[in-house]
Amino acid sequence: MGKATVIPFGPQHPVLPEPLHLDLVVEDETVIEAIPQIGFIHRGLEKLVETRDFNQFVYVAERICGICAFGHSMGYAETIERLMEVEIPRRSEYLRVIWHEMSRIHSHLLWMGLAADAFGFESLFMHCWRLRERVLDLFEATTGGRVIFSVVKVGGVTRDMTADQLERIKTTLEGIKGEYAQICKAFLNDTSVKNRTVGIGTISEADARAQCMVGPFARASNFDNDIRALGNGAYGDLEDFSPILDTQGDCYARVKVRALEVVQAIDIINELIAKIPAGDVAVEVKGAPAEGAQTSNVLEQPRGECYYYALGNGTKNLERMRMRTPTSQNIAGMTTALAGCDLADVNMIVLTIDPCISCTER
Repeated sequence: MGKATVIPFGPQHPVLPEPLHLDLVVEDETVIEAIPQIGFIHRGLEKLVETRDFNQFVYVAERICGICAFGHSMGYAETIERLMEVEIPRRSEYLRVIWHEMSRIHSHLLWMGLAADAFGFESLFMHCWRLRERVLDLFEATTGGRVIFSVVKVGGVTRDMTADQLERIKTTLEGIKGEYAQICKAFLNDTSVKNRTVGIGTISEADARAQCMVGPFARASNFDNDIRALGNGAYGDLEDFSPILDTQGDCYARVKVRALEVVQAIDIINELIAKIPAGDVAVEVKGAPAEGAQTSNVLEQPRGECYYYALGNGTKNLERMRMRTPTSQNIAGMTTALAGCDLADVNMIVLTIDPCISCTER
């Protein structure tokens, strides 16, 4: 056995899309322990509830993370609506979920492209991002933005969708679904992909539960914890929703779960478009959260469960706002997956967790 050495990994690394820093304790080419260090992009966003009222803070929450932007604005708005006992129109609930599932598609396609780049499949990377651009085109047509949308407000949404726009979404996603099948075939069947992912970074179901892992990272270890199954909002009107699970718990399983979730998200959007009710898309919200009133909310972000907590003080500025993001839950699982792996597999394992350090540090 060789002498233990500490190798710094990140925050700047050719493979990492996020500024994550790890101290890797290695012996020869084997990682014995991974020690994460975070804090490079802390912005103190939760502190801003003291100077921005609860309506303005929607736009702050949206900027916690670019890829998860819509989900954060939706999760925050739902939290305040629960805090103030506001019931939003049913149509706005449908519109929120349609946009949210589109965000899941574009987040997963972005991640799949990065994963392809990590194991050296450049053409696959380009094809994933090419399809993602079509989803961003739909966002631009329906919200005016491609990354930050600013379409959610406390009380509903700021924009409606016309029948033509809903039909365009359905048609475009069906077109993507056909081409996406070829991409999935490469991800799930190609030998070079399997060589880099099968049996790498394995986490058992027991470890996933013990470390409270969330999202596709957990579901790839057969830990069923998809918040959408609770049926909140328009999710409650889905006829048959079952989370995508796998039992292997390795990098390949995490690739497979996310790949299949894209197809599932398209089916969810199509079902909601067919069922969307007519009516208003927002209600007027008056007053402020009562002093001492507090509530919490959970939302299934593309990376997993995100928890929101709000405390009112009788003014339009909240006393406290707190988010617990998926990556902060998954860092413990990431260190478990890295322990015992080869040094060459570190970048692949880190990427299959889909870390969002911007969300984590806020």
